[in-house]
Order: sequence, then C-alpha cells, then structure tokens
Amino acid sequence: MSEQSQSKQQCENLHWQCLPFDQLSVHQLYQIYAARNAVFVVEQNCVYQDIDHKDPLSHHLMAWDSQQQLAAYLRIVPPGISFAEASLGRVLSSASWRGSGIGRELLMRGITSLREIYPQAAIRIGAQAYLEKFYGSFGFVQVSELYLEDDIPHIDMLLSSDCN
Repeated sequence: MSEQSQSKQQCENLHWQCLPFDQLSVHQLYQIYAARNAVFVVEQNCVYQDIDHKDPLSHHLMAWDSQQQLAAYLRIVPPGISFAEASLGRVLSSASWRGSGIGRELLMRGITSLREIYPQAAIRIGAQAYLEKFYGSFGFVQVSELYLEDDIPHIDMLLSSDCN
C-alpha cells in the first residue's frame, strides 16, 4: 500500500464530531485545550491567552483516532464575534497526524459544517501568512495587508458565500 493510500485510509478511520460548546464532555474539552496549548503556545513559542471567551459561543469540529485521542480540531465562530463574517479558527492537526492529509479533510469538513450552521455565510479567517496557498486552494482570497499577531505574520482571507 502506498504512503498516500495508507494516509487516506487512516483519515477515513477517524471519528468526526461537530458540537456546540455545551455538548462537549469534560474529556473532549480537556483534549481540545491540551492540543491548542501544545500547538499554539509550545510549538509556536507564543505566550497568549488561548481561552478567549469565544469557545462557549462556537461549534467545535473534532477528529478522534481509534484511541480516542484528538487528531485534528477547529472551531466555528459565529458572525460578529471574531469578524463580521462567520469564521474558522484554532485550526490544528496533532503532530502525529501531520502529513496524512488530515488538514485538507479538516478544512473541507469545517467549511461544510460552517455552511450547515450558517447557510450562505461568507467565511473570514486570520491565516498564518505561510498558509496562504493552502487556504487559497479552497477558494479563500487575501483581503488584508500582512500583519503581526503574537509576532507571527498573518493575513485575513475571505471565502465568499457563493463558493462551495
């Protein structure tokens, strides 16, 4: 079996959930915060307040592996909270899943889930600048100048409501 086929098969064996905050179990919430801390604070060496009061207002898309460990995650933030538009944020894949294609699957499912919750919504993201081509492959276009957020170059990107 090729490495790509094996990665695809691994991603197909994941259990996906999209839940509002008040339906998350304590175990799920703990794993979400642990993964976000590992990626955004430790790996990126970025001290910031991760718990920002947006989580209780958001839906949380999670991929769980066969050992019930969080493989990938993003949050779906309602319009008017981070931006005027709905948004996807805190997008991550766990270190052991990187290179498997899980990031593409996560973003496709995130866009689909957001559109189910907020039909016809445009989606704005604050993307790390080095991921511009990745997000662009889904139809997102840059709509801001480069800016620093926690000393990391970012750009705002928009996926219009007529893109599917």
